[in-house]
Amino acid sequence: MKHYSFIIFYLFLNVFMYAFQGTIWVYVFCFILFSAVVIWGSFDIKLGYFINSFTHKRTKIKEVALTFDDGPTEFTPKFLDVLKENNVKATFFCIGKQIEKYPETFQRIIAEGHTIGNHTFSHSNNTGFLSTSKMIDEIEKCDEVMLKIGSFKTDLYRPPFGVTNPNIAKAIKKTNKKSIGWNVRSLDTVIMDEKKILKKVTKNLKKGSIILLHDTSEKTYNVLVELLLFLEREKYSTFTIDSIIKSEK
Repeated sequence: MKHYSFIIFYLFLNVFMYAFQGTIWVYVFCFILFSAVVIWGSFDIKLGYFINSFTHKRTKIKEVALTFDDGPTEFTPKFLDVLKENNVKATFFCIGKQIEKYPETFQRIIAEGHTIGNHTFSHSNNTGFLSTSKMIDEIEKCDEVMLKIGSFKTDLYRPPFGVTNPNIAKAIKKTNKKSIGWNVRSLDTVIMDEKKILKKVTKNLKKGSIILLHDTSEKTYNVLVELLLFLEREKYSTFTIDSIIKSEK
């Protein structure tokens, strides 16, 4: 159920309880339930609670998408090297500030044929609390940096932390972006053990999965090396996010 539909349902439920003289504890329970649903919808992009996001590809063949957030970084060239060695194209959701810091690496991502998405200018920890206008500014500033440094435009956008809310949803629509999520989260920025990260990814793979990784550490680079071997062994091919958009048109 979408957010505004759920609000209407919640209000109707309150009127219904009032008509039948429900106790205060029933109201409290419903409010807690309502809050839990909203919080869950904010942090789980797969639900599409505030805005529909592409979280997988509808396909009958064994193919997955490798996506990398938060770059470019000092580690990104190593990721590009191993992707090139394996003739694999990925999707990089880049932060504007990081593009400014590593312009040559950003240009290399473009030159080597990878798909690129907008991941805001600063990737603020306060993303979930920003106004619509500030979110629009974050997205547009990243677009400006991409255009300046790489002569590149993208209509793909991934919300930082996967967080969505009404303000973020409005900003995505007003900037004409397509929201991109995932259905396989590696948690590579939280889990320290490389084997555990790899296991978390591989055990949840399905046809058309979008895998969330980060090109921000040696740890994830090592995971990628092993993941590529796994995909080859299990006869998985790869796709980039723009192919989903094209198939939906």
